[in-house]
Amino acid sequence: MTTESTSVPPSPGPWPQAGTGHAPGLASLAPQRRRSERLALPPRRPAPSRTAAVPLIVADGLAVLLAAALLPEPHRELRLFLLVAGCVLVLNGYAGLHRPGALTSVLDELPALAARAAVAWCVAAAFVAAYTPAQAIGPGALGFGYATHLAAVCTGRGIVHAHRRRAARAHPRSALVVGGTAAARRFAAAVAQHPGYGIRPVGIVGSRPDGEPGLPVLSSPEEIHRAVIQNTVRDAVFLTEDTGLVTLFQNYGCTTWRVGGERHDGPMGDHLWGYGCRRLVPLSERRGLTAKRALDVVLAGPALALALPVLLLCALAVRLSDGPGVLFRQERVGQHGRLFTLLKFRTLRPADETESATRWSVANDRRMSTVGNFLRRSSLDELPQLWNVLRGDMSLVGPRPERPYFVAQFSRIHAGYADRHRMPVGLTGLAQVHGLRGDTSIEDRCRFDNHYIDHWSLWQDVRILLRTAAGLVRPAGS
Repeated sequence: MTTESTSVPPSPGPWPQAGTGHAPGLASLAPQRRRSERLALPPRRPAPSRTAAVPLIVADGLAVLLAAALLPEPHRELRLFLLVAGCVLVLNGYAGLHRPGALTSVLDELPALAARAAVAWCVAAAFVAAYTPAQAIGPGALGFGYATHLAAVCTGRGIVHAHRRRAARAHPRSALVVGGTAAARRFAAAVAQHPGYGIRPVGIVGSRPDGEPGLPVLSSPEEIHRAVIQNTVRDAVFLTEDTGLVTLFQNYGCTTWRVGGERHDGPMGDHLWGYGCRRLVPLSERRGLTAKRALDVVLAGPALALALPVLLLCALAVRLSDGPGVLFRQERVGQHGRLFTLLKFRTLRPADETESATRWSVANDRRMSTVGNFLRRSSLDELPQLWNVLRGDMSLVGPRPERPYFVAQFSRIHAGYADRHRMPVGLTGLAQVHGLRGDTSIEDRCRFDNHYIDHWSLWQDVRILLRTAAGLVRPAGS
C-alpha cells in the first residue's frame, strides 16, 4: 500500500459522526430528536421482512389446490398437487414474482405466471406418467387443470394487489427524492398529487438548498441521517445515478428506485405517473450470495486442514525467531462497518498499540527478522485468516479489510471508499490480482473493489481464486 495519492494525518482522527446542529429547513420534516444520532459507516441494513411475500405465496398455493380439486376423479391425487405446487412456488420465487410491490397489476404478471404454470403442469404430468402410467393425465384433463389454475391464480393475486393498493393509498410510505433540485421538485409534486402509488415525498436530496418553498433540500449525510430516522423513510427515489447514496439508503433499510432518464425493461405498469421505474436490488438480495458463502466454507475448511503442517512450521519459525506471541491479532473493519479481529502470523512486534493501529506500512522496517520478511513476501503470514473465513468474518474473495483508523481517513479522502464495505472483505480480491498489493494506490484499489462488487458473480470469484493461486509462484508480498 502507498500514500502516494493519499495524505494521512499523523495522529488518529475521530470516527466520522453526525453533527449536532439542526439542518436548515429540516424542521418542516419532523421535530428534531433529543440526542444526535451517530453516523459512521452506513449502518447495518436490517433483515428484510419475509412476511410480505406470504399473501402471494398463499394465492399461488390455493390456486393449485383449487385446480387439483376440480380435476376428474382418476387424476385427483396428492402427488400431482404437490409436484405442481412445488414447481410453481420455486419458479415464481426465482423470477421474483413473490416480491411485494404496490404498483404491480395481475395483467402485468400474466405472461410470466402463464409460462411458469405451463411448465409446472407439464413437468408434473410427465413425472406421473413415467412412474405410474395407469394414472397418467390426458391432454384434456391437463388443459382443464392448467386453465383452472391460471384463472384461480389471477383472481387470488388480483385480490392481493388490490388490497395492497388500497393500503398504500391510505398509508403512503415516506420517501426522499434524489436528483437535481428542479427535477426532483417536479417529480415530488406529481407523485404527491397521485397518492395511489403509495409514496409521500418528505424531502429532496440535492447538492445544496435552492431557497424555494416546499420540501426541504438535504445536502449532507447528517441531514439525510436525521431525515431517515425522524420520518421513518422507507423509499428513496433516484432521478440520477449515485452508487454511494444508493448503498447508503439500502443500508438504512430503504427500498431504492430508479426512475426516468433511461429505458426500463419490465411491464408497462411499472411507472410512477409516467416515469419509468425499476427497483434497485440490494447486494444482499442478489442471487448467488448464499453460494458465495458455501464456496468459502467448502474451500476454506479443507484448505485449513491441508495447510496445518505449513501452519505449524510457520508458527515454530516465528517462535524461535521472534519469541512468544506467534499470532498477531488486529481489529479490522468488515462488511457494513462491523469490526472483527483479524489473525496473522507475527512478522514484526510494534512498539505499542498506537503504532499497530496507525502505522501505514512496515514492509521495509529494519526490525523485521528474516523469518518475518520471508512470511510477508510469500504471503504465508496471511494463512491464519482461513479461520476468519470459516468464522464468517471474511470471504475468500472480496475487498481487503483495513484498520478503523485508516477506514475513517480514506472514507473522507476518497469518494466511494466506504462503499467497499457493501461486500464481505476477503483474503484476496480483484485489486490484488491486478498487482495492487503492498505499496500501491488506495484510489486504484477502491476503484477495483467497487467494480468487483458492482459486477459480482460466483464465476468471477472462482477466476480470482485461480489467478491468486497462479500468482503465488511469483510472490510479491503485501
